[in-house]
This record gives sequence, structure tokens and C-alpha cells, in this order.
Amino acid sequence: MRVYNENRLVQVFCNKCGKELTVENGILKEGCYHGKQQFDYFSEKDGTIHEFELCEACYNLFIESFQLPVSQREETEFV
Repeated sequence: MRVYNENRLVQVFCNKCGKELTVENGILKEGCYHGKQQFDYFSEKDGTIHEFELCEACYNLFIESFQLPVSQREETEFV
């Protein structure tokens, strides 16, 4: 969960374990997965948007439960 004050990021919490992640001067300073899904037609959640944050530890546990591994590639330039 992200918390803003006057459009400035002030806090980020992992939705799974509740850990507060490090935010300095409006910048998230830890690894964090931001999930966002807008449900459309043919879904029981039609018309809703879900958003959540996972700390890196909870993200790792999440992807370890997959039947098929996530695809990975190296990024050489960070924007």
C-alpha cells in the first residue's frame, strides 16, 4: 500500500506481511513489486481495479509457488 501526502510518496507497506519499506524524500529505496490489475468483462470483479505492493521477500515467496517459473532477463540501463 502506498501512502501519499500532497502527491508525494511518504510510506510504502507490503500488503502481505505489513513491513514498512524505506522511503526517503519521496523515493522508494527498497526492492518492491507493484501489482495493478483492472478487471474487465468476463470477470467476477468486472469494473474494479486492484493494486498492491510486495516487499522483495514476499515477492520471492509468491513466485516460488508458481507451477511455471517467471521469465527473467537482465536490464543494463535504469531509467
